[in-house]
Amino acid sequence: MEIILAQPRGFCAGVERAIEIVERCLELYKPPIYVLHEIVHNRHVVEQLRERGAVFVESLEAVPAGCVCIFSAHGVATAIVEQAQARQLNVVDATCPLVTKVHLQAQRYARQGYEIIIIGHPGHPEVEGTRGRIEGKVYVLSTEAEVAQLQVSDPDKLAYVTQTTLSIDDTKAVIDALLQRYPQIQGPALNDICYATQNRQNAVRELLQSIDLLLVVGAHNSSNSNRLREVGAQNGVISYLIEDANDIRVEWFAHSPRVGITAGASAPEILVTGVLARLNELGVANQVRTMAGIEENTSFRLPVNLLRRSEG
Repeated sequence: MEIILAQPRGFCAGVERAIEIVERCLELYKPPIYVLHEIVHNRHVVEQLRERGAVFVESLEAVPAGCVCIFSAHGVATAIVEQAQARQLNVVDATCPLVTKVHLQAQRYARQGYEIIIIGHPGHPEVEGTRGRIEGKVYVLSTEAEVAQLQVSDPDKLAYVTQTTLSIDDTKAVIDALLQRYPQIQGPALNDICYATQNRQNAVRELLQSIDLLLVVGAHNSSNSNRLREVGAQNGVISYLIEDANDIRVEWFAHSPRVGITAGASAPEILVTGVLARLNELGVANQVRTMAGIEENTSFRLPVNLLRRSEG
């Protein structure tokens, strides 16, 4: 059986930055340090950091006054920032810079008097964080049907932003529906969509031309990992989302001579290595090669307060 690895796959720059922030804080401030929500959506990453002394909490009330508290890569609402300040927490913000960019775009539109539409999944931490950064009316939707049902105050004063873990392809139909119903709607350029999400989906689409089965390594609560699996399934290729090698079932490979493997943006490469090892144990990984693809070299600067602490 031939195994083909997608390129690119796995960690994006925002995830690498967020994990490095937690690791740096553990070194500089010593455990325990507190992280509001999962730093990224991957159980293995969270467990490794927890073993080193990171404490993951779901509310700021669980963080002792004056302690270090890291905001996750998904971003938080303004009310959370203010609450952290009131409790005199030492905040280190690991929000992905691309998410911060969406916050700033939405706030700029809101200051100009626009009602804001967030294209994304209601309840997702990033969407809730973005919603909480906007003063004024906010609508969250993810389908063309929801566009048809939308009721707004002023059709001529609308703007949209998008969840970063959705690609151009994920959002195109919704944006087209919005433009058709509200021709005056404002929104960011398509190239503002997260580069990593789009690159990984493009790689999977190319990979699908050469495989009979797709394995996506990623957490079940990871939006971009779920979408990678959906891309495979929607193109007629049997596709499974697996957290690690333990999820593999030998019967999947009975009639699949060509298997493709990719990983979501919050899945570490060590999990892909584990999947390959498991396939080797099962005797189904005779050949392994990596497809030609984009070599990502994006990197994001660490927060200024963390850099100053490191230099001091």
